[in-house]
Amino acid sequence: MSKVCVVAAGGTGGHMFPAEALARELAGRGWRIVLATDHRGEAYAHNFPAEERIALDAATGHGPIGLAKAGVAIARGVFKARKALKRLDAAVVVGFGGYPSAPALLAALSQGRPTLVHEQNSVLGRTNRWLSPYVGAVAASFPDLKMVPHGVGARVSLIGNPVRPDIRALFDRPYAAPTAEGPIRVLVTGGSQGARILAEAVPRALAALPAPLRARLKVQQQARAESLEAAREIYRAAGIEAEAAPFFSDMATRLSGTHLVIGRAGASTCSELAVAALPSLLVPLKIAMDDHQRFNAASLAEAGGAEVALEDEATVERLTALLLPLLSDPARLAAMSAGAKSAALPDATRALADMVEAAAADGAPPA
Repeated sequence: MSKVCVVAAGGTGGHMFPAEALARELAGRGWRIVLATDHRGEAYAHNFPAEERIALDAATGHGPIGLAKAGVAIARGVFKARKALKRLDAAVVVGFGGYPSAPALLAALSQGRPTLVHEQNSVLGRTNRWLSPYVGAVAASFPDLKMVPHGVGARVSLIGNPVRPDIRALFDRPYAAPTAEGPIRVLVTGGSQGARILAEAVPRALAALPAPLRARLKVQQQARAESLEAAREIYRAAGIEAEAAPFFSDMATRLSGTHLVIGRAGASTCSELAVAALPSLLVPLKIAMDDHQRFNAASLAEAGGAEVALEDEATVERLTALLLPLLSDPARLAAMSAGAKSAALPDATRALADMVEAAAADGAPPA
């Protein structure tokens, strides 16, 4: 009978998308997949290839009462996970962060089952940080992983952040910089959190560029529904050809024809930009936990693939000052593309699946 891998992740797409990529890779290798997540994670799990799902919601809060509630919820989750792992005879449990990771991994550790965690960001997240001294291995997406507990560093392996197959396919296509008088294609993305600065400041910054440059721009912008019409009006008034929508489903296709991306610095975004070899201007989300987006962005910037404007500095004037030399210099964009590609780890999904299989082989769970 095929071995069972329990994938534990929750809360955000940043946790769920790499978990799904691993699940698909392992399923293709003959593994049975079980997903442990919470109600928030379920929102991203419509197509998750799991034969079963374990609901592990956790209470959160501040102060003594909040901590007590969280402790009770985790204890309840561990009890539930222990029963499920025993019934499934799980060969390995992989945590991707978020609250559901904690009870699933604690249950596995209490039963002597093989475990590992994958960290998507440049900073070890709180759940992964707490459990990393006890799990079998830590898979990192970025070099120089931060906030690693003492004694854990030797068990950290740099493998990258799994990206979708259609994004992975872009790694093999050459980047084509804008021609001297040809169109310049700009893609503006933005997470749902704090996207207002991208929806409002970026159109104004592009509108402040010299008229000959504006005439060549072809902008595609993701923005919240309430910000769309304002962005469209700014582009119309500036004579910039633009398409604005709340969501683009064909992101790989759009990335393949883009010259410059403007966006946040989430782990998935940075990993996809590197694999797709795309130059970028990144505005890290200021309120991100442990300022991890700033460190994500720095990894791309240090490789020469990105310019970074911290949120407090991302005024219209500052963004225009950064965009003008980028969009005016095809050779610089080409050099940034090469820099981004140098930071790519395109085979992260396969490498993570190899780690999972090695963990399961090294530490067979109890009968």
